[in-house]
Amino acid sequence: MVATATIAALFVYPLKSARGIPRPRVRLSTTGFEWDRQWMLINAGGVFLSQRTHPQLARIVPRIEAGELLLLAPELPPLRLPRVCSGERRTVRVHRDACIGLDEGEAAAGWATRVAGEPARLVRVPARSERLANPAFAVAPAPLGFADGFPVLVCNQASLDDLNTRLRETVPMDRFRPNIVITGLPAWAEDRIDALSIDGVTLRLVKPCTRCTIPSIDQFTGRPATDPAPVLREFRFDKGLHGITFGENAVIATGVSGELERGARCQVSFELGT
Repeated sequence: MVATATIAALFVYPLKSARGIPRPRVRLSTTGFEWDRQWMLINAGGVFLSQRTHPQLARIVPRIEAGELLLLAPELPPLRLPRVCSGERRTVRVHRDACIGLDEGEAAAGWATRVAGEPARLVRVPARSERLANPAFAVAPAPLGFADGFPVLVCNQASLDDLNTRLRETVPMDRFRPNIVITGLPAWAEDRIDALSIDGVTLRLVKPCTRCTIPSIDQFTGRPATDPAPVLREFRFDKGLHGITFGENAVIATGVSGELERGARCQVSFELGT
């Protein structure tokens, strides 16, 4: 079965767990969207920091200016990071994955410490990342940066619309931190999608995205807000994955160095038998 959908929105998240940047178009790299999850904060033990434990990270506003990353946070001076980092290699951890991060130096560490409220450092992905998505789902080797587990996250606007009819207060899509938002398909159709094809780019949707506590955090204030988890648990609990799901993790099958554009039409291929 084949259908069509439209890319309604594109987002990159240069700093893991900081605010996203809406983009009219994005270029694909070997690890996902260019700029996406290329930096992260780590604690003194080298473990990543996220909104799960540090919800104030939602208040960090990233900007891409002249090939550099600018980070803005309340009551702190701006931090500008060059695109190329030659800092010390550190072993860092993202969930169960041990990987390498390049240290951005003492000034960045001081800034990160003030944001986190504890000793912290700022690291970025090396030019060649050796971290791979879970091969049990990714099929072919899929490099990624500091994203939780897969290079790209695809969400369906109709699914959010359906969820919001079940909630007492609606939640915006930014709570689910997608890279791509698609429209034109029924709610929850993403569960059955095999691939999206857009202008020479093919994305394989390989695994439902299990959700943590971040969708309960307001992405502008960093404060607790409407939690969709209890309602999602009623009809979106995946026994095999041991969690509630919203959105689909994707890998790049073809089209590295290609571009995706907001408003582009996608050819949607569904799994056999659906």
